[in-house]
Amino acid sequence: MALTWFWLTVMAILAGSLVSLAARRRKKTGRLPPGPKGIPVLGNLHMLGKNPHQDLHRIAKDHGPIMYMRFGFAPIIVVSSPEAAELFLKTHDLVFASRPPLQASKYLSWGNRDLVFGAYSPYWRDMRKLFTLELLSANKINSFRPMRKEELDLFVESLKEASRIHAAVDLSAKVASLAVQMSCRMVFGKKYDDKDIDERGFKAVIQEAVKLAALPNLGEYFPFLGVLDLQGLTRRMKSLAKVFDKFFEKVMDDHVQAGDNPEQVKYIVDTMMSIMQSGECDFQFDRRNIKAIMLNLLIGATDTTSASVEWILTELLRNPTVMKKLQKELEQVVGLKRMVEESDLDQLEYLDMVLKETFRLHPSGPLLIPHYSREDSKVNGYDIPKGTRVIINAYAIGRDPNIWTDPEMFVPERFIGSDIDFKGKHFQLIPFGAGRRGCPGMQMGLIQIRLIASQLVHCFDWQVTNELDMNEEFGLVVSRVNHLMAIPTFRLQI
Repeated sequence: MALTWFWLTVMAILAGSLVSLAARRRKKTGRLPPGPKGIPVLGNLHMLGKNPHQDLHRIAKDHGPIMYMRFGFAPIIVVSSPEAAELFLKTHDLVFASRPPLQASKYLSWGNRDLVFGAYSPYWRDMRKLFTLELLSANKINSFRPMRKEELDLFVESLKEASRIHAAVDLSAKVASLAVQMSCRMVFGKKYDDKDIDERGFKAVIQEAVKLAALPNLGEYFPFLGVLDLQGLTRRMKSLAKVFDKFFEKVMDDHVQAGDNPEQVKYIVDTMMSIMQSGECDFQFDRRNIKAIMLNLLIGATDTTSASVEWILTELLRNPTVMKKLQKELEQVVGLKRMVEESDLDQLEYLDMVLKETFRLHPSGPLLIPHYSREDSKVNGYDIPKGTRVIINAYAIGRDPNIWTDPEMFVPERFIGSDIDFKGKHFQLIPFGAGRRGCPGMQMGLIQIRLIASQLVHCFDWQVTNELDMNEEFGLVVSRVNHLMAIPTFRLQI
């Protein structure tokens, strides 16, 4: 976020009187990693622009893959190489398994009751176990297969209509709407209209949430400024929390009114409500927990999915040879007489390479959600104080020239014969994180991304209507600034 000089001046005035006090209280930190020189009070905050992942990548080129910075009074470690990421996410995973105390977590997770932002604790471990065994198990995800097919059929039909009249399609909006409908049906058990959540609609409300959660918050870096809310972030978070709270209460009330039908598929909200009503959970589990988890799932299954599909299609349209090669694989595996089925996905090797290359260049969350040191530690010879925030720059790792040949080029073939995967075992490619804080919804998200992308490529040829720009909109999830527009031509023989 670009800080205005007005706010810099305000901060300097308010913080100046505390600088000497902070200096006297500062503990001896030992041998810190190298990093850029900061300025009084602000530290290195002034070095961040509208795309912090790009700024941190540029700065790390001069200071190394483990870099120390200071945002206000908050110590920061920025990690920019696979080897460094492995140290923090595997070798010393337990030390850095927590999250920093974020205002976004306080207001948008009902008092730190969620899985994504929650501090590492016995409660968090119990919630992670609940996610794995009950909410997002393989059987649960597979039970939603018919629903996913229904939504994809409707999606393709709407694009076929545009194809008939040779009309341009807002792919960004279309994919976002599909991701919302799929997510609503899997999580809530039914579709909801945009107006049910807010007059702005699901996409706009979710995008505001991921943007607010990612913006540098002065109240966190200068705690004495928090009460002033100079950026207005606290006010916006509280307002947004009310929107989500009202909607999720409606979802749960709808569930109670509908009653339990043992013959129907149990959707995720059904499972959580049953756990709450049974009273058999080993930890406190009430409506606040359910709302926090629903928001995690809604954001993860909508914004991450739609942004990833956007970038896949953008790169394919910029690289028509790759598009044709992927279409040829789809013709060989699926044929032109039907749409792609979920059972086809494991046979689509080139699609898998396209996904890997897209995740390398455009990780949906380029700065993984910050980790937090639970105790003083030593990593690679450097002293890392307790309470340090650790930022893993997946964007920089995907562009590391020591790992990737021609890192700025989109070349899916680089993965031929490679065992590099994106599920957290290979630190060259960690779009979903790794270790204890790896994304628990990865499998569900991957199915949606692969299904939607493969249908768009298999069912249609695409003609872009304007120049393809690559400008990014920063947030927890980074999407395109400008919507992706293209004209579809139906290519199946149905």
